[in-house]
Amino acid sequence: MSAIPILRRALILGGIFALVLAIVGALVGFFVADGIGVVSALIGAAMAFVFLGITAMSILLASRYDVLAFFGIVMGAWLLKFILFLVLAVALRDQSFINQTVMFVTLVVGVVGTLVVDMVVVARSRLPYVSDISLPGDPPQRPYAD
Repeated sequence: MSAIPILRRALILGGIFALVLAIVGALVGFFVADGIGVVSALIGAAMAFVFLGITAMSILLASRYDVLAFFGIVMGAWLLKFILFLVLAVALRDQSFINQTVMFVTLVVGVVGTLVVDMVVVARSRLPYVSDISLPGDPPQRPYAD
């Protein structure tokens, strides 16, 4: 058994959460700041989903390699997310087509919400403490199989 199905489930449920957040955020943004609020909420929800996706995809990709490459890929993805966040924050800071408050609140709710989704998925998963082992009666496994 591997963690790949768990990560896929977290990615799918995180995507559903981001979609719901985009809809609710766009509605709230419309009432707060008209069309600018809608755009701001959609950008915030998209950023939250992209950051979730980078994390999950990096772990899915890295799980195919040895431990050193695994940590290198995951750390590289973390650095990519950090740099991407800084670039987006600077690029969107003074734009006239966004409401900074709506985008910030949507992004924070998105980050916290995706963390909660990840926590719930992992807590409800049934992954043994020792992975990649074969118990008596289990079919043979290929190493690093999806």
